Amino acid sequence: MNSIPPTQVTLLVRIRDVRDQEAWEKFVDLYAPLVYGFLRKRGLQDADSADLTQDVLRQVSTAAKSLEYDPKRGSFRGWLFTIVQNRLTDHWRKDSHRVNGTGDTNAHRQLNEFPQPDSLQGSVEWDADYERQLFHYAASAVKQDFTPTTWQAFWLTAVEGLKGQEVAQKLDLTLAAVYLAKGRVMNRLKDQVKLLVGED
Repeated sequence: MNSIPPTQVTLLVRIRDVRDQEAWEKFVDLYAPLVYGFLRKRGLQDADSADLTQDVLRQVSTAAKSLEYDPKRGSFRGWLFTIVQNRLTDHWRKDSHRVNGTGDTNAHRQLNEFPQPDSLQGSVEWDADYERQLFHYAASAVKQDFTPTTWQAFWLTAVEGLKGQEVAQKLDLTLAAVYLAKGRVMNRLKDQVKLLVGED
């Protein structure tokens, strides 16, 4: 994907209604892995990442009731990133005030002195993670539309980067069939991403 797609506007409108279970499930499926993965990369343990992800989603739920999406004021993804950064900062602040247990307190102090990644670097990583999450979400939505061989031909060439001839031999297909499979899946994925981000 060349440019980072915006969040689907209709989904943002729909999550204003906390009773719209379908919209919230879609929102959580798309964004919870993004938030959780970003927190894990920041050194949080599994339980802490899961707790903070829930906190972020709860904060979005509260704010969504009055959310007026205006792309001129910034992207939803950027707003969500700010929430995640703030929750992470709060977590590190609370963690630094905890009393050290038994063990080497000097090692604990050194761990706390690691510099936190700057916001710009985090934002670039956040956007890259968002693109990956959007791809995986779209891929899981369309995978069942294809035969296993078609999907494998796409995956091996487009994702794993194998040469078409190698994939053709591996799957016992013609080279043309491999490229046809890749093209069909790519087109379907592009359509799915457009649907996810609210483009026609």
